[in-house]
Amino acid sequence: MPIDIEQGINEVSERSEWNKPATNTYALPTEIWREVVDRRNRYTEVKTKIDKGEINAINDFITYNLNIRQFAQDVVENTTDPELLKHYYKALNSVTIIDPTCGSGAFLFAAMNILEPLYESCIQRMENFVAEATKGKYKYFEEVLAQVKSPEHPNLQYFIYKSIILRNLYGVDIMKEAVEIAKLRLFLKLVATVEADYRKPNLGLEPLPDIDFNIRAGNTLVGFATEVELQNGLTYTFDGVIAKPLIEEKCEIVSGAFKRYKEIQLTFGDDFNEFKKAKTALNERLKELNHDLNKLLHMQATAYQYEDWLQSHQPFHWFAEFYEIVQGKGGFDVIIGNPPYVEYSEKKFDYIIKGFETEKCSNLYGYVIERSYKIMNENSLIGMIIPISAFSNSSMLTLQKFIKKFPVTYISNFHQRPAALFEGVLQRLSIFISRKKADVKEIKTSIVYRWNVNTRESLFPNVSYVQCDQSKQDNSLKIGYDIEKGILKKYLKHKPISVLVSKSPIPNNAIHYRTAGGGYWVTILNTPFLTTSLSNKSTSFLSEYKSKVISVILNSNLFWWYYTINFDQFNFKDYMIFGFRFDYPNENEIVKKLIKLSDKLEKELLENSTTYIINSKTRGSNETITYNKYLSKVTMDEIDKVLAEHYGFDDDELDFLINYDIKYRMSKEKDVIE
Repeated sequence: MPIDIEQGINEVSERSEWNKPATNTYALPTEIWREVVDRRNRYTEVKTKIDKGEINAINDFITYNLNIRQFAQDVVENTTDPELLKHYYKALNSVTIIDPTCGSGAFLFAAMNILEPLYESCIQRMENFVAEATKGKYKYFEEVLAQVKSPEHPNLQYFIYKSIILRNLYGVDIMKEAVEIAKLRLFLKLVATVEADYRKPNLGLEPLPDIDFNIRAGNTLVGFATEVELQNGLTYTFDGVIAKPLIEEKCEIVSGAFKRYKEIQLTFGDDFNEFKKAKTALNERLKELNHDLNKLLHMQATAYQYEDWLQSHQPFHWFAEFYEIVQGKGGFDVIIGNPPYVEYSEKKFDYIIKGFETEKCSNLYGYVIERSYKIMNENSLIGMIIPISAFSNSSMLTLQKFIKKFPVTYISNFHQRPAALFEGVLQRLSIFISRKKADVKEIKTSIVYRWNVNTRESLFPNVSYVQCDQSKQDNSLKIGYDIEKGILKKYLKHKPISVLVSKSPIPNNAIHYRTAGGGYWVTILNTPFLTTSLSNKSTSFLSEYKSKVISVILNSNLFWWYYTINFDQFNFKDYMIFGFRFDYPNENEIVKKLIKLSDKLEKELLENSTTYIINSKTRGSNETITYNKYLSKVTMDEIDKVLAEHYGFDDDELDFLINYDIKYRMSKEKDVIE
């Protein structure tokens, strides 16, 4: 790298150029030199581990963000072991992937695109083995290839997509229209592989596969998920007959009917009449079983009239609908999704949620995660996109504790500014990947990523994780650099400033703040805000603790780091502020320095503030103020230099804190407090 950049790698004082835009020769779009150095250091770390043979477990692929699908494809394409290929293909055929709130099927569609090249590589490798051997040596491969080349299949891609749709993909959604769209999208993908022959009946197309029993309509959150849940209802009676043996027998019958129905679609010796008969039988059996289960659930759960309850709750009994998977395999292999971010209350919803450990989190995505846990088998993985607040805020405590049931979890975090993860959805989001069973217990996290629209392609390839002790709190810290672990260790030695708070107001010894976040800065003042707002608050401190000392530390880069790694960067509640750890200094000299910096910072904030009018439909015309805090960054850095002395941070740790999130905090976008 350029000499003036490289000198800073081992010498903190030589990093004056690191926050400037890097040249295209070295950088990805919009990168500053600091990011270039970080990315190259990570590359060197991963490359070294690969060279030393230290990447040797699936979890390592996630930790170091390597391309697992490409690795698997490379293994298949280069294997000389026919047994490995045989068992891999069988495993690929049998893997079950479910989106429990599938909507129009975007995630299932993406899963199909991931599976397709793996299927293709397997089949091509089988062809190689068969071509190089005597006939009959690889009987299993010959059988698979005979299916591929069957006249019913126009081409290889058609066979692969049909296999994936029938064998691997499952979905549930409460909206019947969405379910139909999901099925249609999968069908269109299948049809797109075929060139229609207008001279033949049905344009030369094989009848499309029937996935009515793979993608289903119903309420993911209401119904019997597992046999354990069902046991409570099996003590009831139907017309004097105990329910248990009747239900168990019907479950077995449905399972057999489903297997028969799927076999007919995957083999080609049966005619359409046989298929129609199998589907009709399955529909009748399943309808009868669901009716019995609905009656059992209605007995337990509600004072509604049965028909009204059935219409409003739309129960979906996972144990029955996917009996051969939930009971036969112990659950699904992979659960993926983007569950709805919708607050739940009995007053707002037509249906009642009961019996969930996460009930107090009062959000549908929390309930979906809990339900997903129940339909996973012991070796399952789950990956979902949910709001960042799920891992951050105290309102989600029950969900945070529930997710810790997973022994291994990876959490990557994404801001909504300057660009959002989903176009048009202004949400700070987290993607979590968890394993239900593992020999170790660990949580690995990333920083909160920000990016510009034109750098989206490089966003996910550059995600990295860091393992950190998360046992001292229920929320999950958003840490993505090893240096943060040392900062955290020193920081946690201090006590929360809540112990310094006075229970009653003390004139001239209070801080003033607003319970509104959402920008790149938070502002704490010693004097009341110049404009009135419902979010204006103040808190007094015991007389022996100077409020100016407290206000200045809460304006520091250290506080911004603490706030970012712990919370959602939107809410700014009292527990977030006063949970900050800071032992009031015994050294009078440090107190004097902080008070002096407090006066300087407050003066700058007031001088650089901007007043403007907001017109609101609900509150009318209101005057508000922006404190252009980025203009006081030099003073803030001076605060952190004093705090580094107090906390014991070394030069590298101080440099990290001063420059934390600096690329976006120092951009032209200013913080607006409404």
